[in-house]
Amino acid sequence: MAGNLEVLEGAIGHRFADRVLLERALTHKSRAHEMTGQVPASNGDNEQLEFLGDAILGFLVSECLVQRFPDAEEGRLSKLKAHLVSAAHLHGVAQDLALGDFLYLGKGEEMSGGREKKALLSDALEALIAALYKDAGMERTRAFIETRVVGDFAASEGADASMHDYKSSLQEAAQTLGLPPPRYSTAREDGPEHSKTFTVEVRMGTSWIARAQGPSKKAAGQKAAELILKQLADAKR
Repeated sequence: MAGNLEVLEGAIGHRFADRVLLERALTHKSRAHEMTGQVPASNGDNEQLEFLGDAILGFLVSECLVQRFPDAEEGRLSKLKAHLVSAAHLHGVAQDLALGDFLYLGKGEEMSGGREKKALLSDALEALIAALYKDAGMERTRAFIETRVVGDFAASEGADASMHDYKSSLQEAAQTLGLPPPRYSTAREDGPEHSKTFTVEVRMGTSWIARAQGPSKKAAGQKAAELILKQLADAKR
C-alpha cells in the first residue's frame, strides 16, 4: 500500500498542483496492468515520464558540473556525470526520499520486494523528476537535482574521491580484522525538508566510532566510513 503523498511532497519541497501527475510518476507498469479502478486515475504507468526525466536529469547534471568545473576536461566531466546519473547513485537518492514507500506496485512486484529494487527505484526517481518539471517548471526541478542528486558531490576538494565506496571498503576492513560489521545510524536531521543536512554515525566494534554530515544519509554515511578508515590507517602507523 502506497504511503501518504503529502509526506513525499514535503521531502521534495513541492506540493503538486496536478496530483494525478505525481501518482502516475509513482505507478509501476505491474500495477498499471492490474488497474481496474482501485488505483488513483494516473492514466497509465510511469515509463514515459521516466524517459523524459532521464533527459532532464542528464541535462541539469551536465549544467551543474560545467558550472562547478568550468576548466575541467570533457573526459572528467563525463566520468562525474556517469556516476551521478547511474542507477546505483539514483537508488541511494530514492532511498533517502523513502520513495519505495509511495510506489503503486502490482501484487507480484510487491511480493518480490519491488519497493527496494535498485532499477525500479532509480526509474521511479527519473519519473518523479519529469513530473516535477511538468508541474513546477525547470527552476524548481534544477533546485531539486542540485540539492538531492548532486548535493555536495564533486565539491572543490576532490570530486574523484567522492566516487570511492568507503562503506564497502570499511566492510572489507572489518572482515579482515575480524571485527563485527559496521553499524550506521542517523544521529540528526537539520534544515527544511527540501534541503536537509544529515548526521550519520558509524560504529565498528567498541573502539571505532565516527560521525559525519552530508546532504543525504548516503553521503554522510560515506564520509563517516572514510573517517573510520583513516582512524584504522593511523593506528597502523
